[in-house]
Amino acid sequence: MTTRSEQQRYHLRAGETVGGPYALDIGPDTADWDRSSLRVLELGPGGVHTMATGESEWIVLPLTGGCTVRTAGEIFELRGRSSVFSAVTDFAYLPRDARAQITSGAGGRFALAGARCERRLPARYGPAPEVPVELRGAGACSRQVNNFAAAGTFACDRLIAVEVLTPGGNWSSYPPHKHDEHEPGVESVLEEIYYFEVEDGGLGYHRVSPSRPGGTDVLAEVATGDAVLIPDGWHGPSVAPPGRTLYYLNVMAGPGEHREWLIRDHPDHRWIRDTWPAEPVDARLPLYGREAGR
Repeated sequence: MTTRSEQQRYHLRAGETVGGPYALDIGPDTADWDRSSLRVLELGPGGVHTMATGESEWIVLPLTGGCTVRTAGEIFELRGRSSVFSAVTDFAYLPRDARAQITSGAGGRFALAGARCERRLPARYGPAPEVPVELRGAGACSRQVNNFAAAGTFACDRLIAVEVLTPGGNWSSYPPHKHDEHEPGVESVLEEIYYFEVEDGGLGYHRVSPSRPGGTDVLAEVATGDAVLIPDGWHGPSVAPPGRTLYYLNVMAGPGEHREWLIRDHPDHRWIRDTWPAEPVDARLPLYGREAGR
């Protein structure tokens, strides 16, 4: 059985990984893996933050509020949004080996999703209207996926990142799936971070079960600001409480030759996909579209 000390390694509660200006600070050194990073930057009105990107590429993703991003000779004005439950947001891509400055006149909270990488790609702006919004699953497994930096939608060297919104009472990240073995065309190796927010201060649940003896084994009660690390294992379901939308930001990166999200469903649960064609998508979705706005 997994002990609380083992759970603490993978379930990071809000406030447990504060580092300097960051309310959440997860990187290869703290997670004991090779590539994936996530920071949550909180800025007060008029706040300024300067960072070196180092060996990683980063995406600045507003969670609340807007900001100005200056990097590699470019200036990006991010309109942002009032919350993760209100709208798709625009974002900015920061290349490795650069310096960046983030300023916010009104203040806000900003996710910095990163991945240690090899290539230095150009700094770019990601407009909100160009973010593909996907409705995945059906019935009580319906969820919304904002594919702002999915493998096929926005060019990065290693980083893959998406947002998922699960209506109250629904299950997402279901069927449980994994990506911890390399099998060309079937499964890719990716380290993954789940960052959670729950509408109006509720609680959700997230499960990671071992895919091999001694593998990651976590059952986490998650609240706003919590994160779960997934170096390996079957992950899912993520369970939204009744009456409260569950949000999570997925940040992934891996060593494969190709940047791709290839998953293997848990054999005991893959049957659920076969039921979806006969069921309607939850009528509450989409919670919002990809229109610009706050």
